Amino acid sequence: MKLMVCGPVARGGIEKIRCFQDFLRRNGFDLIDQFQFEAMDYSRIQDFRGKNELSKKIVKNDLDFIENCDAIVALCDEPSFGTAIEIYYAKNKGKKVIIFNERPQPSPWPIAYKDFLAKNERELLKILLNHRLGI
Repeated sequence: MKLMVCGPVARGGIEKIRCFQDFLRRNGFDLIDQFQFEAMDYSRIQDFRGKNELSKKIVKNDLDFIENCDAIVALCDEPSFGTAIEIYYAKNKGKKVIIFNERPQPSPWPIAYKDFLAKNERELLKILLNHRLGI
């Protein structure tokens, strides 16, 4: 089973994604790393206006990776345009969507598109291990 961790990238969010990637790898899961190429780490970019080609390249990169994963783990404690679209895209491609929310979720959208919801890392591992064969 290949997983992809999605979440807000700006304002330090990429570090949380990388921590989750490491956590899942340590627990035996195969991860797709959308930031494996340095050019795809756009966490320092403050303004994408005027960066049309780079924006298209980043979006294509992420959507291609979703095509090649079995499930996404979406970090949803902070709002993110990209994460929302990745959830929608993954669900419409028949991928499993696991929402990770440690805090209350004020939006119905991630809840409506989820297959599973984890409120902490222990619950996330339980979901992934219990449904490993079904994903």
